Amino acid sequence: MKKLHLFILKSYLGPLAMTFFISLFILVMQFLWKYVDDMVGKGLEFADLSRLLFYATLQVVPMALPLAILLASLMTFGNLGENYELTAIKAAGVSLPRTMMPLIIITITISVSAFWFSNNVMPYANLKLYSLLYDVKKARPELDIKEQVFYDGIDDFRIKIDEKDNETNLLYDIMIYDHRDRLNKNSNVTIADSGRLQISEDKRHMVLTLMDGVRFDEKVGLESKKRIRDKEQQQFRIDHFKEQVALIEMHGMDFTRTDEQLFASYDRMKNLNQLNSDIDTFNIQIDKHIDHLSKNTQGFYFQQARYSARKKKLNKDMAYIDSVQILNVDTLIASLSVHQKKMMVETALRNATDNKNQMGEQMRLIRDKEHKKTRHFMEVHRKFTLSFACFIFFFIGAPLGAIIRKGGLGMPVVISVLFFIVYYIIDTLGVKFANEGLWPVYQGMWLSSAVLLPLGVFLTYKSATDSALLNADAYLIFFRKLFKREKFDLTNQLDKEEEASNKN
Repeated sequence: MKKLHLFILKSYLGPLAMTFFISLFILVMQFLWKYVDDMVGKGLEFADLSRLLFYATLQVVPMALPLAILLASLMTFGNLGENYELTAIKAAGVSLPRTMMPLIIITITISVSAFWFSNNVMPYANLKLYSLLYDVKKARPELDIKEQVFYDGIDDFRIKIDEKDNETNLLYDIMIYDHRDRLNKNSNVTIADSGRLQISEDKRHMVLTLMDGVRFDEKVGLESKKRIRDKEQQQFRIDHFKEQVALIEMHGMDFTRTDEQLFASYDRMKNLNQLNSDIDTFNIQIDKHIDHLSKNTQGFYFQQARYSARKKKLNKDMAYIDSVQILNVDTLIASLSVHQKKMMVETALRNATDNKNQMGEQMRLIRDKEHKKTRHFMEVHRKFTLSFACFIFFFIGAPLGAIIRKGGLGMPVVISVLFFIVYYIIDTLGVKFANEGLWPVYQGMWLSSAVLLPLGVFLTYKSATDSALLNADAYLIFFRKLFKREKFDLTNQLDKEEEASNKN
């Protein structure tokens, strides 16, 4: 048995390592395609780009591991079945579950390791990755001014050109709006026949060289409260120039890092203990908001009744009345004048609007805390569902490989991708329903596992009982027998009809 288990392990670990790195590479490429527009032209150094790819690789490990286990188990048992080695093992009296036992132990070890990775490594990797991505997106690209489109990538300036020569880097028919004057943003306009726009080597200044142009400058009075309508305070100036060079200070062109602690409060940056602690905190905060809303609501309803009781002093025990007194509203309104009725309606509407706004603000805070608590609950379940997916995919791939008996990278890859797509779609739907509050969190997060687990049990049972579930020959034999039986029944029926006609 030891030699058999060693043989099974050697047959499994090689494909597992290969498929894991292939899946990892594909998922990292998907990440690059998603964020390639944010990284191009940002002047990233090789060290920053390497860190970004490294943290992105760590982030996709929990997604690549189940796919690798599914593909490796399919390839391993498909090769054993294709080479009749699995048949020889069964002929020696070793059942399929007993053959799978060392791989089951390996899969359980991988699942536990995946949970440890999701709980300890993933929060750190997510913190590093998303903070780095934020800084990359914040950094401004090199100037890329398109023709006949206003470019707003420079603070307080809008630039428009009609034509651009990519070989000489010359710009033609340039129009520049200077918005540094906050009182009158369109007071400074420059028009030039041609020019060149460059960034200094330290990326802190923009060098603007203009040729054959006119600059229109409209200044408002020196007092800050003056506006363009004060005609007597305006100053107009027109400057014609052959060549003009301007140095504009730039902000945000270089790549700078933000404090990572600003992102530490997000749910994906926390381990299991931190998530549970924050969930308890959210529950306390939600209870406080609900109590505050309840007290305010009670005050809205009973405020007028308490005021009337104190004012009339009908009874000393009515100082803190708990219910609205029953009044004859029609009689009360009829005793008021038209002006008093109008004032009463306006006061009631104003009080109702104020109360509604206060209640709406409290409800907004409650919904915000509830959403954050839901996100934390989802992250708690995610740390278990990804590990459990490794276990499920093994019990889908290994029996399926023993049934189809096809190894290599052909049929196993197709089947693995199909199963993984189904898993991903179901998991995405469950996560969406849980995030929107349509389903309880545990139902949405465990939906994919609940769908695929019975499938794994069914395939394992069919494989252990040598079922011809995916054997094409078995289906051909079945349909041939079916058609022969139908043909035989049809022949008998025709003979009986012929005998009946002869008798008549």
